[in-house]
Amino acid sequence: MVTVDSPGGPAPLLRMTGIVKHFPGAKALDGVDLEVRAGEVHCLLGQNGAGKSTLIKTLAGAHRPDRGEILMDGSTVSIDSPTAALRLGIATMYQELDVVDGLSIAENVFLGHELQQAGVLRRGETHARTRDLLARLGHPELPPHREVGQLSAAGKQIVSMARAMSRDARVIVMDEPSAVLDPEEVDNLFRVVDAVTAEGVAVVYISHRLEEIRRIGDRVTVLKDGRTVATNLRVEDVTTAEVISLMTGREVVTDFGGGSAGLQGEEPLLDVSGLSLAGTFEDVTFAVRPGEVVGIAGLVGAGRSEILETVFGARRATAGQVRVDGRDLARGSVPAAVAAGIGLAPEERKSQGLLLDEPVFRNITLSTFDRFARGGVLDERAERRVADEQIAALSLAPADPGRITRTLSGGNQQKVMLARWLVHGCRVLLLDEPTRGVDVGARAEIYRLIRRLAADGAAIVLVSSELEEVLQLSDQVLVLADGRVVHQGPADDIDEHRVLDLVMEGTHT
Repeated sequence: MVTVDSPGGPAPLLRMTGIVKHFPGAKALDGVDLEVRAGEVHCLLGQNGAGKSTLIKTLAGAHRPDRGEILMDGSTVSIDSPTAALRLGIATMYQELDVVDGLSIAENVFLGHELQQAGVLRRGETHARTRDLLARLGHPELPPHREVGQLSAAGKQIVSMARAMSRDARVIVMDEPSAVLDPEEVDNLFRVVDAVTAEGVAVVYISHRLEEIRRIGDRVTVLKDGRTVATNLRVEDVTTAEVISLMTGREVVTDFGGGSAGLQGEEPLLDVSGLSLAGTFEDVTFAVRPGEVVGIAGLVGAGRSEILETVFGARRATAGQVRVDGRDLARGSVPAAVAAGIGLAPEERKSQGLLLDEPVFRNITLSTFDRFARGGVLDERAERRVADEQIAALSLAPADPGRITRTLSGGNQQKVMLARWLVHGCRVLLLDEPTRGVDVGARAEIYRLIRRLAADGAAIVLVSSELEEVLQLSDQVLVLADGRVVHQGPADDIDEHRVLDLVMEGTHT
């Protein structure tokens, strides 16, 4: 294990040593060490399955460790429940925020420890204290009475942070907090983190986006296979390549060059003209040839996902036309799109794309059941054979077609989605945030897979919040602002700074 000591530095506020946690048939944590100081941002890194989630759930009181010790201010503590964690000043913000949309900001902030006297809520004091907390976090403009369901994802995060502060949190764990935020909202998130650490609160920050670690982190701990492989590394002392090597145990190539530029001379496989969805986007036109990747960039809410859903027939266009191989598709018909060879890997793969409690093979064959039906009964052996072929082709791990899909890492769940459409023979693939929640090693594999699919003649439309990803993988790029295309052209002719200027200004080029 790589350890960097800082002689003379402040004593740790929180220390976890030798944490071991078993689950049936697996050891999730195998002697993990972590120490966090007051007022710092300590970044916890690792691939999916490295043990990060188990570790923070142990810290949050959701799991009890089998062995090991947790200390606060140098004294051993027992965290046997979420309530015990909160009493110690440890608050956890999970990726799926636990705010209640139907309640007000103030009601959410003091949920579970309401201010009351003789059983009567002290609403005035609740609102006053909420206003104070929001001001401390740099958001005095948020009214305590506003219903949380009316807030953006970024606003809900502020509420979740205020709730942690209302508990006098000394350690706040943030699990992938930027996953659903656009660049401007990420900048605001970092200002909030700066505000709480300035008050001496420690932040444990988990992210797959290594560029964020550079911007926000002080020290880094890296997990691999349930073990601590490096800890207390100062961010400025370690390169991105070194972090990736620690996480994966190998060098990971992340530069995949430009796009393929499509198969020269080929007619468009997918042709979208004048596509509109009232109130969401309008007059979107683009074409994708076999072997070409078209990327769509823009802020959250610009209409990116809705364009893919409309092309796929999940939304009914109010104007315009979608053609595959020169043939018009019926509006608002998913069966027509699938029959024409279009497949969609949605942004919310867990809720919209996968049957999480079904085995891998059943998810892979989901769109082609008719091929496996014998007298109205599915031929499971045939399903498994086809799934085995895709598992091998996509290097899906573990290579077990009977494994329950929920238990796979994010990267492997994404491969299952792609395998489904490959089995179906789709020639047009619509990929919405294909690497969201995916670790750096699996991300590299998905990049290779996208390039390989394009090289084999697929037409791919890619939506991603990560501009580097869009520019790196795409041949052509559309930039959206407020539902309109404000730029369209070769990926080589635009950079991240120009994209950000366009989405903020909303002007056409």
